[in-house]
Amino acid sequence: MLDVFGSVQGIVSLALTLGALGVKGYALFDAFRVKQEAYSLAGKLTKNIWLLILGVALAVNIVVLNPLNFLNLIGVVAAAVYLVDVRPAVKQVGGGGSRGTHMGPYGPW
Repeated sequence: MLDVFGSVQGIVSLALTLGALGVKGYALFDAFRVKQEAYSLAGKLTKNIWLLILGVALAVNIVVLNPLNFLNLIGVVAAAVYLVDVRPAVKQVGGGGSRGTHMGPYGPW
């Protein structure tokens, strides 16, 4: 019975680790795509600071594979703050990168 619990715990730990890596990686990738000026226009920390925060969070997650480690949890919170607060703010001021979509006063044109 203990082997079953150990394997389930290992699978859950692996899923949490991969999920955290995915969230941090996506946040870092998105932070790279946004224009430098959009951060200041949105009143957020600079692009370089966000890249540093998210890059360190991703690196710690790669080195320390325990998803419940304190540093990994802080990194997940930082990535969540970026995705929930910073990303919508910089997208609203037009920091979406170069997708070729032009925004007018009533939407894309």
